[in-house]
Amino acid sequence: MMSFKIPILYGIFTAAGLIAYFLLLSVFGLHVNPVFSVFNGIIMAVGLWMALLAYRKSKANKFKYQKAFSAVFLTGINATIIFLIFFALYATELNPDFLDQLISMWATFYRTTIGMVLFTIALMGFSTSIVLALAYMQLFKDSWNTKQAKEHTL
Repeated sequence: MMSFKIPILYGIFTAAGLIAYFLLLSVFGLHVNPVFSVFNGIIMAVGLWMALLAYRKSKANKFKYQKAFSAVFLTGINATIIFLIFFALYATELNPDFLDQLISMWATFYRTTIGMVLFTIALMGFSTSIVLALAYMQLFKDSWNTKQAKEHTL
């Protein structure tokens, strides 16, 4: 069974980066502009890459593709859940007017609740995690361009 130490540790680090970036944007009043969330993908990519390197190092370059994929994906899931908890607390307790400021960027005839915003953030985080995990694992899969593989061609 895969150790959950790396996904939890790097999930916390990645979430801390996401939270720090969000709070930095809020200092300048830019956290209500969704265009700045593009950098969240970069923070997530760096965090997942670091988790993959740590997992690879812990297995001494002899890791299984599926377990490394799981470690990277679970890191993203952990980071997303931690950021979701922070975001829910921020939007409901720390800054109750935040949702109104965020939604005012679009048309006002939509009925958007905090649950809908949290669902969207979760969906973006989970999808980013799976896409990055799949992309990163392509770098470490075994090549078929070997002498042994050429022996099995027609």
